[in-house]
Amino acid sequence: MKLYKVKVNGKTYEVEVESITEVESTPEIKKEAPLNDGKIKVLAPIQGTVLKSNVKVGSEVQKGSVLLVLESMKLENDILAPVTGYVSQVFIAVGQKVELNQLMLIIG
Repeated sequence: MKLYKVKVNGKTYEVEVESITEVESTPEIKKEAPLNDGKIKVLAPIQGTVLKSNVKVGSEVQKGSVLLVLESMKLENDILAPVTGYVSQVFIAVGQKVELNQLMLIIG
């Protein structure tokens, strides 16, 4: 424990701060996960709200093209196609909230 003095509005306070030696690891964010049949699952890299969708079932996508836009913490985040292919399934809709690693669509 470390002892600090903090001054707020002219008044001094003593504060004890516990030092933490163990660091929590950040969970790995998966953008896509291959399926056994060669199809690619596109997972939400963050939680947020689907602001815009540029694809539907049957849409052809190029690697790096914007599939959809997620809004999180007032920021717009482009979700890019990890591979070139065709969208075979869509599990999200504009306005829908998504959680971290939620399946959004399948390419292949």
